[in-house]
Amino acid sequence: MEELAALARTAGATVAESTIQSRARADAATLVGSGKVYELKSQIHFHEAGTVIFDRELSPTQQRNLEKELEVKVLDRTQLILDIFARRARTREGQLQVELAQLNYILPRLTGKGAAMSRLGGGIGTRGPGETKLETDRRRIHMRIHAIEKDLDRVRGGRTTQRRQRQAVPLATIALVGYTNAGKSTLFNRLTGAGVLADAKMFATLDPTVRHITLPSRRKALVSDTVGFIRNLPTTLIRAFRATLEEVVEAELLLHVVDASSPEAAGHTTHVFATLQEIGAAQTPQILVLNKIDLIPGDPDASALARRILQDPEHAPAGAAGISARTGAGFDELLRKIDETLALDPVCNCIFRFPASDGAPLHWLHELGKVTSTRYNGDTCEVEACVPESVKRRLRRYLVGAGV
Repeated sequence: MEELAALARTAGATVAESTIQSRARADAATLVGSGKVYELKSQIHFHEAGTVIFDRELSPTQQRNLEKELEVKVLDRTQLILDIFARRARTREGQLQVELAQLNYILPRLTGKGAAMSRLGGGIGTRGPGETKLETDRRRIHMRIHAIEKDLDRVRGGRTTQRRQRQAVPLATIALVGYTNAGKSTLFNRLTGAGVLADAKMFATLDPTVRHITLPSRRKALVSDTVGFIRNLPTTLIRAFRATLEEVVEAELLLHVVDASSPEAAGHTTHVFATLQEIGAAQTPQILVLNKIDLIPGDPDASALARRILQDPEHAPAGAAGISARTGAGFDELLRKIDETLALDPVCNCIFRFPASDGAPLHWLHELGKVTSTRYNGDTCEVEACVPESVKRRLRRYLVGAGV
């Protein structure tokens, strides 16, 4: 319920009151039953409320019945999240994805006002202008969905081209994933120096952003900030945001960001694992990034925090790093773990011997590798350095020895 209230506030609502209904099974007509509906009417009148939000997805019949009884706007969890996404979408791609999800949600709920427009079966009394209007609306929605899907296919084609161009160069892709409001955008800004919106509200970042970073080994990598996951993420959104989630699926490494200070951290982590499984990214190497350690009293230990948060050892990431994206604490350790974990363009220790008069390859080595020692011997310069495999290949003519 606290999460639902946070979603409502993100959408611009003021939460007047929260209530819970406990039933053996959901009421087919109103979800909550006639007694709770009467209680809700009293609360609406007392607070002069204009909207009631349910944490469950309502069927079209339940929503229609509740609005008729309560005489206010009734929203379910999916509609609330769709509204937030519509507010947050900035790029053309994001707006198309949100509109597609909204139309897929609206289509089965498209009914006319009044009994005459809702009788669509065969027989007497089912023909007339009501049916014509309804069928016209449905046809228009189907046509719009088809047009959006064609536009998104073009976007996916562009993303595929961009991805192939990136893969032609030995640059690994790192994707930030995690529960919404875990601090992914703050971490992204800290890593890359980007100006992505970092807000305490949920789903502050919707459109993906990609920037490059330089690791301690001087390897370069691409980092993408993605939409936050959430409990019971609507399937319409998962389908619509497939193009965005492809950045997660195609990544060589996932930084799974967790708000370690949250009492719900274990549950949030479980939901992220489930979503990664659903989109086909569960087997991608991960680093558990325990964010907001500055809000935890004392000197928290990353390993102990990880054991407390991870309730499913089978899906446990290879390593954990405790950081504060806000203050920068723990960043050196996180970058070191990223360097160690990235499989693409692995780093190795090499010894090179350059002609003392040839400064260009030596300069290039200093730019793209981490030089640990330099020795001059007559007309040659012997350099020991930690370099990516791609740099080693380009300087193989100067290579003397190598070791892992």
